[in-house]
Amino acid sequence: MTSPRMRPPTSRTRRFELTAGDGVVRECRDLARQALTDWFGAAGDPGQTAADDALLLVSEVVTNALTHGGVPYEMRLDRSEGRLWVEVSDTSTARPRPHGRHHASHPSGHGLYLLGRLAASWGCVPRAGGKAVWFEVEVPGRARGPGPT
Repeated sequence: MTSPRMRPPTSRTRRFELTAGDGVVRECRDLARQALTDWFGAAGDPGQTAADDALLLVSEVVTNALTHGGVPYEMRLDRSEGRLWVEVSDTSTARPRPHGRHHASHPSGHGLYLLGRLAASWGCVPRAGGKAVWFEVEVPGRARGPGPT
């Protein structure tokens, strides 16, 4: 099980320190779901296309960090009017890259393809001791205050 420690939130940012282990992908998805609901109200609820896309991308980025990137150690969520920005930091310096053409019939290898299709934008930036992969999704509806912490 993971043991995320949430840093003090602002009305626009939440940071979670992660420890690798069983359940880290689910835990990150749950934390992102709560932030979406707190910040975007009904637009951030499950069943809304933008929220579902964001949660799928959180799962993919954290899974890629575990599979190809070493150890994910932080997830950061930021919001602005109509947008959610997610960053997952891990201990590898290797930039994400596709491993050949995307094949829908393969059981894996969909993460970067989905990022390209569902995110408004995405990228990778170096960090001390690793890198951070980030993406941004549009969430229609008006962003609201910080909500519960």
